[in-house]
Amino acid sequence: MRSRLLTGVTMLAMLASAPAPIPLALAHSGTASDQGFCRNAAPLPPLAAEVGSQPQQHNGGIKTSGRSKGDREEMMAEPAPPPPPPPPPPPPPPMAPPPPISTGADDVGEIAVTGSRIAAPAMDSAAPVTTIGSDGYSDERSAKAPVPGSAADLRIPPPRPYPRPQPQPQSGILTAGEHDDLLNPELYAAYVGRSGDMGQEVRNLPRVDTTRVVTVKVQDRRGQPLPFADVVVTCSDGNSITMATQADGSAVFFPGLDRLSERITVSAHKAGRTIADARPVLVSDAAGGQLVGLTANQAAIRPTKLDLMLVVDTTGSMGDEINFLQAELRSIIAAITAKHRDLDIRIGFVFYRDIGDDYVTRTIAFDRDIGRVQGALARQDANGGGDYPEAMDQAMIRAVGQDWRPDAVKSLLLVADAPPHDDKFARTWAAAEAARAKRIHITPVAASGVADKAEYAMRAMAAATQSRYLFLTDDSGVGNPHAPPAVDCYLVTKLDALVRRVIDSQISGRRVEPEDQEIIRSVGRYDAGKCVLPADFKWQKGG
Repeated sequence: MRSRLLTGVTMLAMLASAPAPIPLALAHSGTASDQGFCRNAAPLPPLAAEVGSQPQQHNGGIKTSGRSKGDREEMMAEPAPPPPPPPPPPPPPPMAPPPPISTGADDVGEIAVTGSRIAAPAMDSAAPVTTIGSDGYSDERSAKAPVPGSAADLRIPPPRPYPRPQPQPQSGILTAGEHDDLLNPELYAAYVGRSGDMGQEVRNLPRVDTTRVVTVKVQDRRGQPLPFADVVVTCSDGNSITMATQADGSAVFFPGLDRLSERITVSAHKAGRTIADARPVLVSDAAGGQLVGLTANQAAIRPTKLDLMLVVDTTGSMGDEINFLQAELRSIIAAITAKHRDLDIRIGFVFYRDIGDDYVTRTIAFDRDIGRVQGALARQDANGGGDYPEAMDQAMIRAVGQDWRPDAVKSLLLVADAPPHDDKFARTWAAAEAARAKRIHITPVAASGVADKAEYAMRAMAAATQSRYLFLTDDSGVGNPHAPPAVDCYLVTKLDALVRRVIDSQISGRRVEPEDQEIIRSVGRYDAGKCVLPADFKWQKGG
């Protein structure tokens, strides 16, 4: 049984890597190495220049990933021979008398479509809406047009070439949960321990240890958190690491990943000058988080800028949800820009597929023109793939390498349903470490199809960058079945509202919880992002 309950200690992730030969990330604090103490992240791996779209060459067909969608089958089918020319039309019949004048709304005509008859007003009939009450049960309010991809939608396909009726994708339909592994260190440690078998397949599997962290909190003299201050940790051999604080005034250091020495000094700087003098700290070997407070001689100023980058998997396996996700993301973008009108907001995209598809990555640089951004998102479709893993490594490298502003809240939303290829985990992880060094939050949104490796990679990236793991659920009835997460404690709400809350939290520096009326259902014993641990929980033994 997988137990995933959280504690009340705010802890952050310590990275390490897997089997022999032992990578840098497995080094323990207090253990010297050739590189010395205070390890800094490596630079982003290089990539060739992004190329434009090219036709695919896959044995004459379109590369898919075993997708079951009818439109993919039509795209792969050989073109039909042209039909014979129609016979000459018969002579026109005598003109019929004019129809009687309609006398009211009850006089409803019918339209014949390949033998089936539907009422004329069906063009503006409502799409089926499934409402989920607080008891977790659904209520089908309309059966006129089934949700695409659902069992009802696939029962009776319409005669070709007419497309099957599709409800108009709209926001507020997809449902999701979230889990903060940084608030649940024991549970995440147990999860990582149980996932160790994946290291036999993935040589560079990232390993996030949340049981020992050093959190530095910088505040002004009024006790207000100081965003974007440079926290400098200096190790006993003179090497140092610099990490900037998030909007909540915190910067997190991981003794294993950062290879901290037993004794360190911590100071804070802003614009090249010292704002909090160096303070000596003894790094504990015991499990648990250490909080180091620094008081700055500078007043805190709230953030005024937001850089939001959306990294979206557009391979064929996302086809069951991509249209709904587009509607949700457009709604999220509109809501954020409307709520934070005083923020200077820029939004960009990296759409990605895989090697051999018509494109591997397609980048839309940061832009303040929201209409142009929305248009770029609306033009995307789902296609390609060919196997389960995708080119997540290239997408993350491109996204992290964009022109992020140093004085902005930096948020990267990763929407995907597959992991990187096994031999590209190291490159993907290097991008995550570079994101952390740039103070970028990586917030994954796991779509249907996510399996163990994808969840593991996404949760590791979220924990490393002081963010949360989001995952779609089956409550909406949209898309293929969603794999249940390896998490026992979470709330299910609407996806658009959840993402807005997460980004609001990143902007404000405080966790934003859903209102009671927003909660569709709850799983486990949830308490403001933390799960209540059972009395007999022992993470050392795998939970």
